Amino acid sequence: MQKKPFWLLTLIFALSLNLTVCAGTENKLSTLSDLEQQYRALRKNYENCEVVMGNLEITNIDRNRDLSFLRSIREVTGYILVALNQFEYLPLENLRIIRGTKMYEERYALTVLLNYKKDGNFGLRQLGLQNLTEILNGGIYIDQNKFLCYANTVHWQDIVRSTANADTIIVPTNTTVACGRCHKSCKGRCWGPSVNQCQSLTKTVCAEQCDGRCFGPYVSDCCHRECAGGCSGPKDTDCFACTNFNDSGACVTQCPLPFIYNTMSFQLESNPQAKYTYGAFCVKKCPQTRSCPSNSVVVDCERGFSFKGICDGIGTGSLQMAKTVDSSNIDKFVNCTKINGNLIFLITGIEGLLLHEPNLIFFWLGFLNIQSWPRNMSDFNVFSNLVIIGGRSLYSGISLLILKQQWVTSLHFQSLMEISAGNVYVSDNPSLCYYHTVNWTVLFRTNSQKPVIKNNRNSQNCTSDKMVCDALCSDNGCWGPGPDQCLSCRFFSRGSNCTESCNLYEGSFIFKFADSTNECHPCHSNCTQGTPLIAAGVIGGLFIMVIMALVFAVYVRRKSIRKKRALRRFLETELVEPLTPSGAAPNQAQLRILKETELKRVKILGSGAFGTVYKGIWVPEGETVKIPVAIKILRERTGPKANVEFMDEALIMASMDHPHLVRLLGVCLSPTIQLVTQLMPHGCLLDYVREHKDNIGSQLLLNWCVQIAKGMMYLEDRRLVHRDLAARNVLVKSPNHIKITDFGLARLLDVDEKEYNADGGKMPIKWMALECIHYRKFTHQSDVWSYGVTIWELMTFGGKPYDGIPAREIPDILEKGERLSQPPICTIDVYMVMVKCWMIDADSRPKFKELAAEFSRMARDPQRYLVIQLPSPNDSKFFQSLLDEEELEDMMDAEEYLVPQAFNIPPPIYSSRQRIDSNRGLESNEDDPLEK
Repeated sequence: MQKKPFWLLTLIFALSLNLTVCAGTENKLSTLSDLEQQYRALRKNYENCEVVMGNLEITNIDRNRDLSFLRSIREVTGYILVALNQFEYLPLENLRIIRGTKMYEERYALTVLLNYKKDGNFGLRQLGLQNLTEILNGGIYIDQNKFLCYANTVHWQDIVRSTANADTIIVPTNTTVACGRCHKSCKGRCWGPSVNQCQSLTKTVCAEQCDGRCFGPYVSDCCHRECAGGCSGPKDTDCFACTNFNDSGACVTQCPLPFIYNTMSFQLESNPQAKYTYGAFCVKKCPQTRSCPSNSVVVDCERGFSFKGICDGIGTGSLQMAKTVDSSNIDKFVNCTKINGNLIFLITGIEGLLLHEPNLIFFWLGFLNIQSWPRNMSDFNVFSNLVIIGGRSLYSGISLLILKQQWVTSLHFQSLMEISAGNVYVSDNPSLCYYHTVNWTVLFRTNSQKPVIKNNRNSQNCTSDKMVCDALCSDNGCWGPGPDQCLSCRFFSRGSNCTESCNLYEGSFIFKFADSTNECHPCHSNCTQGTPLIAAGVIGGLFIMVIMALVFAVYVRRKSIRKKRALRRFLETELVEPLTPSGAAPNQAQLRILKETELKRVKILGSGAFGTVYKGIWVPEGETVKIPVAIKILRERTGPKANVEFMDEALIMASMDHPHLVRLLGVCLSPTIQLVTQLMPHGCLLDYVREHKDNIGSQLLLNWCVQIAKGMMYLEDRRLVHRDLAARNVLVKSPNHIKITDFGLARLLDVDEKEYNADGGKMPIKWMALECIHYRKFTHQSDVWSYGVTIWELMTFGGKPYDGIPAREIPDILEKGERLSQPPICTIDVYMVMVKCWMIDADSRPKFKELAAEFSRMARDPQRYLVIQLPSPNDSKFFQSLLDEEELEDMMDAEEYLVPQAFNIPPPIYSSRQRIDSNRGLESNEDDPLEK
């Protein structure tokens, strides 16, 4: 039996998931002296434990024991052995993964055998493993369980990661008890008869495209490739467990390395995000009394030491059979910086022992047991470099024991900073002084540790013999005489010594020189100074270089000034052609001035802060055609500023000519200014998708995304920032043709401008980028943010962004990283495009050209990216109300009227409408999302 020490208590440390970790065992079928002690040891090891670092061995537990403490276990890194027990139910309901880093008999990760009372009527009946969905390595062995049921109903091939390399042996040896059937909802796969004991399949039911586990049968239900044991979603943060490592809740292939390669400097550089590996977790700090691997050097995270000289302690490794330090093994501890085990000094090995002093030991993981010591040594100065006693293994609960040393007068542990676990026992040392001054609590790491100090030399006798701490030591005490033996200093410390004052200006300079490898060394003791000639030469050379640089700068500046003066004189005396520094082409757009008599208002379509929009008819003077139009009229008494803004909007709309932008037909300069635009029969896109959400197909949605992106790309090419892009400001001409409108907030940028800074006023906060909210700074990239919100409105069929959240809270929500959720119909590809539009850094957002190309690619295979397939909607009720008006009969579309007559294109008749399948492409190249 490989006996594990009793100290294996739960270790709690701050992992990313705040899991409680405990150490496993490797006793196999060996047991303690009696069943009561066996149960107590099992409960002590695993109560409140969530991750078992090692093997979970449950053996020789009798029938009526309370095993409910096992329900907290979620993960086992080694194997699970359940053998020779008499209880009826194994309560491991929350166990999700067995990693199998160690395997029972080198083959099995889960072994269940011989669990029944011989010549009795009870034994293991059910395996309570209903959440077990992954065994990463190793097979399964279940045999000779006389009363066990349901083991043969479990689909073990779904649990084992690789069935090719794993042995699965299930022997249904139940010949005594009639087992019930699985619940009908379990479809024959269960751990027990209840409805909540059905087996969850996460591998054999997956689509072929899935790399590993899944949470459903569809392609979109695949887990991330780093997931183990299943998942709740497709991301690496949705995993139930991780195949390799858990880094702050995300499953990764490896933890962040301590060094990263800089491709610019061609060097390895320290990684500030580096983490250590502890089991299957990435941690910033190692847990208490543990060491973690970092490259090839084992690092103790708590103190930052690197241990390259690691030695075995008594009873471990090469000293497995040794009982004490003696002459045969003392040389094995020379030049050790870390002892992986214990140090024991007994009387059987101390005779004739020659100790090396002082040694290099900084740290050991186990305990220090001194029950015998050489007579010629009155202290423990050989351990003067000792910094930490780890206490990973204890001697009867003790990590430091000093017993019956007749000639030892002081301890001399001047470097000791911590006793990580276990108690201190110092007793029956008749010559020992200074012990009573030590404040042991400053060395202890937990409140449960305590010192037991008794039967040593009387402290009054030590004082009378002047064996007291130095006056420079603090009240924490000392290890021996002198200012270098203090636990801490009363005033200041210089190196390892305590000092009364610390004046930086006292003393002399220390001169050093650099050798061939650029290492600094002190000058020879005979040298009285450094190298003043070299220093003076270097300083003088630098001074001359600075003077020369200043002279050159003055010369260049004077030459530049002379050139500017010559150019000014030339311009004053010569006639030159006008300069066009911007190089921008003139704006040759045409603006029609319409008469009020040409316009007829039919009814009100809507109203806003500055005016009202009417449905109307435009009859050009001298012609017989009737053109349906929208007439936007500025309210009376709105002031000169509103007139200016109204005309600015007219300027912008007149400058734009694109299939997906609403076209300005003309301006009527009546007492109330009127803007005349195309009439969009189906109204705004927001109302359209809400009205027809049950009839809109995936092709149609992606076509709209392409058309909006192309319209915004045109605006970006014309240096126009829209500032108010939303689904309410996109109008529907036909189900396959939409146009962007409402340029009331839009601004044209000059040739040399890259952003527009707005003044106060109401703004659509929930559609705006963070820089717009904070600084009122608008760019084409802030329009990209609004585009992402607009696409979200379409994909949610008119959902309200950040519904229920006040606008004043939006900036804080965005700064915390919260974004609009993924619409149900969107795959991760479409949603990631939206997320890229909502990056805080404006330069990281995609351009409209990239967005148009991306959605054009998706539109080639719409069912792959949007999970919806429906026919196109019928003409909306709004459109029908427009068509029912008598005034709109026999009308000509505005665009048809504006086409030059040489093309001789017959105008369409609105009363005859063609219904188009939303899963087909657009009918004209102009609107085809695949054309570019």
